[in-house]
Amino acid sequence: MNTEYTGFQHEMEPALRLIAMPSDTNPSGDIFGGWIMSQVDQAGAVVAAQRTQSRIVTVKVTDFIFKEPVYVGDLITCYGKIEKVGNTSITVKVVVVAQRNKYEKDYIKVTEATVVYVAVDEDGKPMQIGK
Repeated sequence: MNTEYTGFQHEMEPALRLIAMPSDTNPSGDIFGGWIMSQVDQAGAVVAAQRTQSRIVTVKVTDFIFKEPVYVGDLITCYGKIEKVGNTSITVKVVVVAQRNKYEKDYIKVTEATVVYVAVDEDGKPMQIGK
């Protein structure tokens, strides 16, 4: 494994894993940035919902950095970690790594983001997050 990322998996939980497919590309064959953004939002939502044990909605992306491209066939893993829990909001850091060759254990950090979610009740109103 790439030494730059050794050990980070112990700090973050895997939230989503998938393969970048040809249908996720633009006409030039590059993976859409919006596709990656969608995966990050879903991964962060998994982490947030597990912690809040409630429905959550995305309210803000505080930062989003594309570090390396993602290619068709890359195995993408999104890791998440809770950064902050407020009264109704929860902030999740998501790191996305790509495994370029499925036979090797080298991972490349391709994206990282911080996303804020709000816990909501059945009526969509913000609700208190249990401590």
